[in-house]
Amino acid sequence: MAASPALVVFATALATALATGAGALPFAFGRAGMQRWLGAGNAIASGVMVGASAGLVTEGVHRDTMRTAIGALAGGVFAHLAYTFTARHHNARMGVLRGPNARSAILIVAVMTAHSAAEGIGIGAAFGGSGAFGLVIAVAMAIQNIPEGLAISLVLVPRGMRVGAAAAWSVFSSLPQPLVAVPAFLFVEQFASVLPISLGFAAGAMVWMVARQLLPEALAKASRRAVLMDGLVAFVLMLALQLKLAA
Repeated sequence: MAASPALVVFATALATALATGAGALPFAFGRAGMQRWLGAGNAIASGVMVGASAGLVTEGVHRDTMRTAIGALAGGVFAHLAYTFTARHHNARMGVLRGPNARSAILIVAVMTAHSAAEGIGIGAAFGGSGAFGLVIAVAMAIQNIPEGLAISLVLVPRGMRVGAAAAWSVFSSLPQPLVAVPAFLFVEQFASVLPISLGFAAGAMVWMVARQLLPEALAKASRRAVLMDGLVAFVLMLALQLKLAA
């Protein structure tokens, strides 16, 4: 018996979510002295997230400029509210992390989870066009999820989280992909109108976090030149990867 189309969409999107955990693999080969790399890690994570945001905004503008702009503003407000909320909880916990480290971890996972919801809509909408096109988009999304998982791990692991836990949180942040992909596939026309807002929302949230959290922390731990170079290289590579996959 052939699997139902909705089940195929769910399984494919789940596979893309699991790929995010692969971003933690580089840390499995050694994490001694990771605290020293906190500045570089934040800079690289900033570049990855800004590169991802540029790709999201480009795709959103091609669909609807105004809705993308509204989504970006809403995303920035969401990230600000999340930051304000976590800042009030001085005893915040996330696994082994406590206090400011836990707040940073909670914020990046929250922001990347919002980002994954937009990707889930994209996967579902692509499958609504055709199964072959949906599979191509899903494969591209899975490849793109790996550096996004790396960005999350670069924030979590240097602060003391175990590699396995960082991989698990990376996968958790991508779980909206299979959860949202199925309804987006079943109601493709309705979700297509929401997609530009979702893309803008994810981009706005990530850019806000980079500007308010990651870059200031990177500059506090490393020289301005090192932060600029690390962030720029990560940005260019992430943007180039997205453009290549979209071609």
